[in-house]
Amino acid sequence: MFDLRELSRRVVAAPMAGGPTTPELVVAAAVAGGVGQLAAGYLSPDRVRADITAVRAAGTEVFGVNIFVPESEPVDPDALARYRAELVPYARNLGVTLPDVDNLGDDDDHFDAKIRLMCDERIPLVSFAFGCPRPEVFAELHRHGCSVGVTVTTAADAEIAGQAGADWLIVQGPDAGGHRSVFDRRTSPPTLPLHDLIGEMADRVKLPIVAAGGISTAARADEIRSLGPVAVQVGTVLLRTSEAGTKPAHAAALADPERTESVVTWAFSGRPARALRNLFTDRFSDVAVAEYPAVNTLTGGIRRAAANDPDGINLWAGSGFRDAVEESAVDTITRLG
Repeated sequence: MFDLRELSRRVVAAPMAGGPTTPELVVAAAVAGGVGQLAAGYLSPDRVRADITAVRAAGTEVFGVNIFVPESEPVDPDALARYRAELVPYARNLGVTLPDVDNLGDDDDHFDAKIRLMCDERIPLVSFAFGCPRPEVFAELHRHGCSVGVTVTTAADAEIAGQAGADWLIVQGPDAGGHRSVFDRRTSPPTLPLHDLIGEMADRVKLPIVAAGGISTAARADEIRSLGPVAVQVGTVLLRTSEAGTKPAHAAALADPERTESVVTWAFSGRPARALRNLFTDRFSDVAVAEYPAVNTLTGGIRRAAANDPDGINLWAGSGFRDAVEESAVDTITRLG
């Protein structure tokens, strides 16, 4: 299995689902001496396979794929109906008809098929978000040569991952952009600073750590790696790079001097995620419900209709969003390595 300590630049490009992570971004990470991860979340197995093929066609053999762990708790239809009612007037103004609650059941995001795909393709690095798979999933991936990581936000979750069979951990601090990888979607994300979290993890779980969350400068990357992690993971700082598939309105918002604040919200997906504050977060964060993945499906039509409006889409951003610049991801990762 591939060992992350073998990287010439100890930088991991985060798997950013929904468009920002592209095969080109994963290839660029490898060219720079780091490693990238494709984001399998929300994609069909066939689309993930096509992305894997594209990465390998460019000559990149060492890369990862990130998979969402299915929710353990079912969606609450009553809570979902209340939130749908709050969204209806907003959606109507955009010409969007929201799906009925009855059509928003639980969705495992093709989990089993994606695990089979990882094994068939013998993906070097496989990582998980939103929970920890069953031990037999780790065992099957190991049989096919995959090194497996789990994204955690607490030491307790790290212990669960270690006991299940994880080879390494992505330790996500409170400054991370996008979804916080809490195992229970209804819990508020931990606020323990990343450097303290790393220390707590090291005391309790003897696994290699990839540290993530608000790392956007070379000085910060060096500081975090000096605490013991084998690598840092970066995402927000890559959103404006030429290889990323970030929506133009999202990329522009990251550089907008009027946008100075990020917030953690359940409003877009039903899971906690850090985004730039906008009119949508102001209007709906207080009434949002923790009902992923149904809320993500519910708001999908709104986000598509508002794709060019930075006040109507999810502007995922970590605390270092001002450091995201227009350049090649090769240059960004080289600078951080």
